[in-house]
This record gives sequence, C-alpha cells and structure tokens, in this order.
Amino acid sequence: MILETNRLALRRLEETDFDAWSAVLRDPQVMYAYEHGFSEDEVHQWIDRQRERYAKYGFGLWAVMEKTSGELIGDCGITMQDWNGREVPEIGYHLRRDKWHQGFAIEAAAACREYGFHTLNFPELFSIIRDNNIPSQHVALRNGMAVRGSFMKYYRHMAMPHLVFSVKRGWAG
Repeated sequence: MILETNRLALRRLEETDFDAWSAVLRDPQVMYAYEHGFSEDEVHQWIDRQRERYAKYGFGLWAVMEKTSGELIGDCGITMQDWNGREVPEIGYHLRRDKWHQGFAIEAAAACREYGFHTLNFPELFSIIRDNNIPSQHVALRNGMAVRGSFMKYYRHMAMPHLVFSVKRGWAG
C-alpha cells in the first residue's frame, strides 16, 4: 500500500484492476466532467498512463480501496499537470457513483495532500477542476485549497473552463 486512512487504502493501479476500474470510468455520470463515459480502450490507456507516471515520477493516480469490502471504489493521487506553462503537482480523484457523498473523496485527497507535502516535499499542491464540477470543488475547499486562477482547457474539441485551486505547505486546517 502507498497510503492508508481510517477507511481507505491507496495502491498502484494495475491492469488486473481493469474490470473494477472500467465500471468507474465507463459511467458517464461519474465522468460528466469529461463529457463522456470512457471506452474500453480509453480505460486501458488510463491505467497505462498511471503506470507510466509511477515509472517516471514515482507517483500518479492510485487505486482507492475500501478497507471493509476490499473493493476498488475510485482513484486518487498526485499527477503533474500543466498550468500557465509550468508543471504543477495536482491532487485528482474519481469515485464510483455509489460512493459519492460519503466522505471518501476528501479522506483520500487529504491523505494525498499530506503525502505530497511530507513525502514528496512539494511546497504547494493543486487541484484543477471543471467550473461546473461543484462536488469536486467542495472537496478541494475542504482540503484547504483556495481558487488561484482559471483557464480554458480543450478536450475532444470542446472548450472547458477550469478553476485552479491550491494549498501551500504549512496550511493549518
């Protein structure tokens, strides 16, 4: 395990997670910020991209496992993302729809914040979130973040406004 909280364990995503992870990424309601549920090929690409991040950086989005059931219920972790021409460490998260509004996202995101500050020694951590993704914005705010800027991201030929949240090391929440 990479991280553990009271209710969750975070570990690397593996190709063997495909079926469980596919249920999350293929759900258009879960992936509404992307404007579509992912195809089977896109799920494989997602897992491959995380494994490439693990090799390059030593971190990425990790499988979020519910301890009581042992089920994969989402992902959460830190990825390097472009903002204003620089790479910034971003805390990102996606949860299975039946696990929404139960505090799992903030529990995982807070663990990633602590890992990012105390293990990876980042001075600041970010979350880049679609302007219409209010639940994820609430997670960022509860994780001690504040809005630092905005920009337009283009995905699948669509303009998608995003807000940039961040929290600096030393935050006392």
